[in-house]
Amino acid sequence: MRKLRYPLDNLLKAEAKFQWTPECQKAFEHFKKILSSDLLLTHYDPKREIIVSADASSVGLGATISHKFPDGTIKVVQHASRALTKAEQGYSQPDREGLAIIFAVTKFHKMLFGRHFRLQTDHQPLLRIFGSKKGIPVYTANRLQRFALHLLLYDFEIEYVPTHKFGNADLLSRLINQHVKPEEDYVFASLNLEEDLRAVAQSTQADPLLRKVYHHIQHGWPESKLSGSDILRFQARKESLSVVDGCIMFAERLIIPSLLRKRCLEQLHRGHPGMQRMKALARSYVYWPNLDADIVNFVKACQQCASVARSPPHSPPVPWPKPTAPWQRVHVDYAGPIEGEYYLIAVDAFSKWPEIIQTTRITSAVTITILRGLFARLGMPVTLVSDNGTQFTSTEFADFCASNGIEHLTTAPFHPQSNGQAERFVDAFKRAVKKIREERGSIQQALDVFLLTYRSTPNRALPDQKSPSEVMYKLGK
Repeated sequence: MRKLRYPLDNLLKAEAKFQWTPECQKAFEHFKKILSSDLLLTHYDPKREIIVSADASSVGLGATISHKFPDGTIKVVQHASRALTKAEQGYSQPDREGLAIIFAVTKFHKMLFGRHFRLQTDHQPLLRIFGSKKGIPVYTANRLQRFALHLLLYDFEIEYVPTHKFGNADLLSRLINQHVKPEEDYVFASLNLEEDLRAVAQSTQADPLLRKVYHHIQHGWPESKLSGSDILRFQARKESLSVVDGCIMFAERLIIPSLLRKRCLEQLHRGHPGMQRMKALARSYVYWPNLDADIVNFVKACQQCASVARSPPHSPPVPWPKPTAPWQRVHVDYAGPIEGEYYLIAVDAFSKWPEIIQTTRITSAVTITILRGLFARLGMPVTLVSDNGTQFTSTEFADFCASNGIEHLTTAPFHPQSNGQAERFVDAFKRAVKKIREERGSIQQALDVFLLTYRSTPNRALPDQKSPSEVMYKLGK
């Protein structure tokens, strides 16, 4: 084929004089005879299996529509090819291959629309974009997304054909000359870069890593994995990478070269939006390896952010050890005043059994008297837990606990949650008494109804979801 077209190629060389010679006429007639012979071409028949092949090179697009006959032979119905524009020559290899497919289905639209056909390509990544049964992948370059949307008009199944078996379309894409112009209806727009994006394009070529990525996008990625963790991250995202006027895009996000990343972080941090918002903003517009880690380090180094930052999160609370029997550990606290009265709350940590004793004073002596009567009925606990109220931290109360063999533990100052067993019950007691009093009137009646209900209600925190009274007195066995 190369020898046959040689006289014609000489006519198209730069600064060559166009002179139609007998050799040119002979080659031209020979080409017409080959392309119109039954050996290569056949008439279009919509009832036969239709195969569309498309391929792209660095200079042009090639496509064929063929029929497969019952004996297994494949004959071409029509060839098509065109040169790439200057903007299209800057496309990445996946974009050019996708453009070739769009050119093919558009060129053969009248023979394809409404009919099922087989679409062949020698660029395997396009199978996951154009042939996915789950829709268009999210992280797909914008241009390929537009191509995929265009292909939704057609009923096809896409298949991969190795390059060495892809002769017709591949040959046409490489032999097409630049003077053949594309149809304007199907030329996709090219972006004009602003000055700051031109700086990104220049820095991309100066970045050793991005220069390699740029080369692979333009000329194809190797089938084997490349060495280096950073370039492997780009190789894993190769289907989402594209080139727009010298800048590398990851889907809709601009990949920033290393020289401009600090400047980009400063722009993202303008207004001090915080670490999480800064990450969300960056993920909408830019990308580079370790982007999140760079944002974290940048925000941590910001003095203004550090001066007004919240306190670090508290360590997770450590639960009290679970008792093995009732009345081993008792939590106590005072509630009130309610209408001038105080209430000493005592809750057993094992059975959740509550005791409520009304009093008008909350001194150490009164507290000891109440607890002595309570312990005379229920027994001495092993451990008594309280807050740091003066009635619990006095020497008199310490002597009472020591003389009765009780281990007295106080909670950390300003951390009432440490005595959560009693604090939680105090809150439940206050809210319940307020609601019950609206019906009963007397606070004592409200207190009795509350205790009766609480002690007999099954508790999910207890074994077999029993009530506090069943666990406290081992009922139901």
